[in-house]
Amino acid sequence: MNTQNNTPTSSAACAHDGQTAADTNPEADFFGPVIYAYTRKQALDDGVQMQVPAAIAGEAGFKFPVFLTDTVFAECVKVPNGVTCQDEEGRLWDILTMLHHAIRNNAAGAERIPFSLYVRNEGKESPSLVRLHAACGAMDIDDPQPAITVMFPEED
Repeated sequence: MNTQNNTPTSSAACAHDGQTAADTNPEADFFGPVIYAYTRKQALDDGVQMQVPAAIAGEAGFKFPVFLTDTVFAECVKVPNGVTCQDEEGRLWDILTMLHHAIRNNAAGAERIPFSLYVRNEGKESPSLVRLHAACGAMDIDDPQPAITVMFPEED
């Protein structure tokens, strides 16, 4: 602090003088500029993710938007030909219910929350155990609102 006119003298305090957050962020200096970013909006436009309708997510007890990867949707929500007594809404509810229980029973601060459910994808065969993970992160690169993404463990 400059005692003569009470102005800060540190470089961090001078960020308002035309500098951007990246100019004062030591992590940005360490990692350098972003080379490539794939946004959630792009993933939605490309069909790589789908958003659970807000009304259904809210009714299931979620306060944040919930997204599924396309592979989770294809293998766990979409009803395969020949499978009877199943519908997409019921299968989606199965995922949301099991996720809700996993979140309530998991330790706070976990980066990923594993959960499992049984899904019947073969005619009259017994359902198979499917393991999924959920991650909570920013809605998008420019939107810090929390959002939940459900994926298979090997997906990122």
